[in-house]
Amino acid sequence: MKKRFLSVAAGVLAVSAILAGCGSGAAKSESSADTQSSAAETKAGESKADSSASAGALRLVNGKIEIDSQLKKVAEKYKEKTGQEVVIESLGGGVDIQGQLKSYKAADNMPDIFVIGGDGDYANWTDSVADLSDCEFVKNTDFGYKDKTSGKVVGFPYAVEGYGITYNADILEKAGIDPASLKNYDAFKAAFEKLDSMKSELGIQAVASVAAESGQMYWSTGNHLFGYYYTGGLDRGDNKYFDMAMKGEFDDQRLNEFADMTALLFKYADPQVLISGTYDDQLALWAQGKTAFITQGNWIDPSLPTYNVTFKAGLLPLAFTKADMTKILADSPSWWCVYKDSKNVDAAKKFLDYLATDPDAQEILVKEAGMISPYKTSTIEPETPLAVSLKSYVDSGNTSSWAWSNMPEGIAQNKLGLIFESFAKGDMTNEQFVTMLKTTIADYVAANKKQ
Repeated sequence: MKKRFLSVAAGVLAVSAILAGCGSGAAKSESSADTQSSAAETKAGESKADSSASAGALRLVNGKIEIDSQLKKVAEKYKEKTGQEVVIESLGGGVDIQGQLKSYKAADNMPDIFVIGGDGDYANWTDSVADLSDCEFVKNTDFGYKDKTSGKVVGFPYAVEGYGITYNADILEKAGIDPASLKNYDAFKAAFEKLDSMKSELGIQAVASVAAESGQMYWSTGNHLFGYYYTGGLDRGDNKYFDMAMKGEFDDQRLNEFADMTALLFKYADPQVLISGTYDDQLALWAQGKTAFITQGNWIDPSLPTYNVTFKAGLLPLAFTKADMTKILADSPSWWCVYKDSKNVDAAKKFLDYLATDPDAQEILVKEAGMISPYKTSTIEPETPLAVSLKSYVDSGNTSSWAWSNMPEGIAQNKLGLIFESFAKGDMTNEQFVTMLKTTIADYVAANKKQ
């Protein structure tokens, strides 16, 4: 979601132009073996490549399990149009994606296209990625991932995503709470207290659905929630608090305000989901109308039909400060890189151009996967509720960048998630939570620099 103020507009290139964009010649299938990755297996923590993949098939490792079926549908469309087979391997549900990719590399089993989440991940692959600067998609987006040294585009952005705190508009309306008024900590505190006092009347189980179990939900707490400390409310590209933290320095007032908001979320969360819930547990609680809020972003859109969600919903910034915060964190969630030693580099580039420029592909990614396209040539407008809500922030320029994705690799999984879990369990005070964050980040950054 590192995608700047983008308002996603304009026309679409024809398939013939697509295939001429990056590399030359039409993609050809060298085999027609039927293959497909198992999202169910990877979601449960297993992550193996489909051994039935044909020799000429492209293999793409996707880190967003929730769009697995949509990506497979796009792959089928691409095969119909070009004959080129694309195998989608989706990793999720707590799988250490970068660790899995390293294992693939060690076993000489790297996919043709693989995912990175930012500078921390990219550091593992600087010598292993193909230059994508000559691809057609590069001309149509401001969100491509660039190598900081060469300036070359090496990462393909497939979406713009945003997050903060998502609300059930019907519940808020019944409680007489205007979501537009929730712009600061005091407003959220008053709203949470009111909702908590009306739980029986509203038919809710808790005010918020929050999950802080570190084994599977470290990414939600240590990355996403804490990401608001870094850049919440700031202009795009303003990374001052992140840059300070990477030097072991912190803004005490801001960090204490963040701790207060985190404590508020934990206090009014469903305790069972908070301490031991999975992502599915957290989503189900909110999607079934049992809480007013959930700490997730627009990526939950594709899952809402599963729960037959009919209530109105929207996104709000996680406004933890005393001052008003009206900007939401929105950026590219991750990027896809092409493995430079793959035998299918040209074919992989053509597939990426297809994803960016073909109307059928964009239709699936935007309307069915609930994405906001990072491509200026895409005319497809989102229809899912949270994507529509997010796009209003994007179009009006009310977005802040993601800086958390540039943290040292593993810090959320190995350190920050554990701190949030301990805080959620009541094992530390707000002051101790702040101290632990400061010392842990400073020590981890220092240790990372020595390696």
